[in-house]
Amino acid sequence: MAAALLLRGLCRARPALRPPPAELLWAPRRGHRLTPADDELYQRTHITVLQREGPHAAYIDSYSPRGFVVNGNRVFGPCALLPHSVLQWNVGSHVDITEESLSLFWMLEPPIEIVVVGTGDRAERLPPRVLRAMRQRGIAVEVQDTPNACATFNFLCHEGRVTGAALIPPPGGTVLEPLAQDAE
Repeated sequence: MAAALLLRGLCRARPALRPPPAELLWAPRRGHRLTPADDELYQRTHITVLQREGPHAAYIDSYSPRGFVVNGNRVFGPCALLPHSVLQWNVGSHVDITEESLSLFWMLEPPIEIVVVGTGDRAERLPPRVLRAMRQRGIAVEVQDTPNACATFNFLCHEGRVTGAALIPPPGGTVLEPLAQDAE
């Protein structure tokens, strides 16, 4: 037993007597291009994703002439999508869009960066004074037909932008079915 303790003490005192670990026999020089086999010399990088999406990110699942499905909830008629809520929007067509009808987008904190406006089956022009009022408040406005506005809104939310949407359902002919029904 004493011999074992003595031998253990010698090995600790003289690390040069121990053979080096196999992984430390060769290390690439600085500036050396690594080959696929060289990365075995290093520890692998581990990434932990803390949160995949915003906590209350709104996504448009589908749309129809009657309304929209947002995060699995049905919304009938025109709607205004804000970062943390969905509201009924009291407009009948693109003609009814005024500074007052878009005022809810500039009253929020944190401020909305961009508002996507869906005007139905086709993109319609908004009055210049409405666009000017939004621009003066630092809010960009993107006017599109409703199918493209839904896709743009989903894309911007996925990017993490503070986005709002003002959507009028397309009157007819265009219906996007939810993806869950396609799988059944």
